[in-house]
Amino acid sequence: MKITLSAIKADIGSVGGHIQPTKSLVDRVKQFLAENSPGLLIDTQVSYTGDDIAILFTHDKGVSNEQVHKLAWDAFVAGTELAKAEGLYGAGQDLLKDAFSGTIKGMGPAVAEMEFDERPGEPFLFFAADKTDPGAYNLPLYLAFTDPMYCPGLILSPKMTAGFRFTIMDVSCTDADRVIQLNAPEDLYDIAALLRDPERFVVESIHSRSDNEIAVSVSTTRLHNIAGKYVGKDDPVMLVRVQSSFPATGEVLGPFCITPLVAGFMRGSHTGPLMPVKRNSPISYFDGPPIVSCTAYCIRNGKFTEPSDAFDHPFWDEIRRQATRKALNIRRQGFFGAAMLPYSELEYGGIVDKMKSLDERFVVRK
Repeated sequence: MKITLSAIKADIGSVGGHIQPTKSLVDRVKQFLAENSPGLLIDTQVSYTGDDIAILFTHDKGVSNEQVHKLAWDAFVAGTELAKAEGLYGAGQDLLKDAFSGTIKGMGPAVAEMEFDERPGEPFLFFAADKTDPGAYNLPLYLAFTDPMYCPGLILSPKMTAGFRFTIMDVSCTDADRVIQLNAPEDLYDIAALLRDPERFVVESIHSRSDNEIAVSVSTTRLHNIAGKYVGKDDPVMLVRVQSSFPATGEVLGPFCITPLVAGFMRGSHTGPLMPVKRNSPISYFDGPPIVSCTAYCIRNGKFTEPSDAFDHPFWDEIRRQATRKALNIRRQGFFGAAMLPYSELEYGGIVDKMKSLDERFVVRK
């Protein structure tokens, strides 16, 4: 059975600043989908990570389907109306346009989709991150799909020895989606050379080279460049199919124990460790730290099994403690050096305007 798996996430209002949506707001999105999805969607799941609400659904309409995208947009609009009535902070923050225009991509919400023939057992992972951008997934994906030190299946599984094909986007290109396709292991060093700069080069998708099946879809966009101003970090979602010709679940989860330092944190302008958190976790310290949740599912005839919280395990409690220590250490530097993003990446206008003003006051000594 060919199905489409779609994940769409947006910040449409939260409590006390950038913390979490209210239960009534999450319920409103669920209610809207329940009332309007019959005949269009096969199944839906709604959750939140930080202050973002995520809609995960299956259907048979293919990727970038206008009806499906409009349903998600309308659900967020309905939620925004409630958020305004409740007086929540940032109501409708991620809805950058006044009206739906055929696709939700480029309109603010994060979107990851993939279409495939459903396997007899179809396990996958749904990642949702907050207070960071899509480049936060670069290192975990590199290690899980190219490095046998983290993914022994690359040398143990006959279905994986052919490697994987990476599609990488240059998000600094403002005119259109500028992408490159590179193969692992042959282009391993080229992939590394690009992914080392997560503010510019970001994984968009990964395919198996043994059967050309899609393995990964990331909500990679040029959001900051499209919007032309600070609108919050992209807060990316990611879909990862696992097992068989793909890495095992544990091989995909393993690299997240590194808690890599990524862009985000307060005002999207700092550096902090990517902390793996439980499903439906709020934001806290310094509007952060950057967090990522992971929910595991299987699909049968397009229907989800009950969710399993992949980071709700005693092992990850220790990883969270390590991330806490890293967050405290880098925050001790305040605004200095690597603790804050370089001027080219700062998204709040105040310091950018300040630098322009100061630049005019510089003189060249004779």
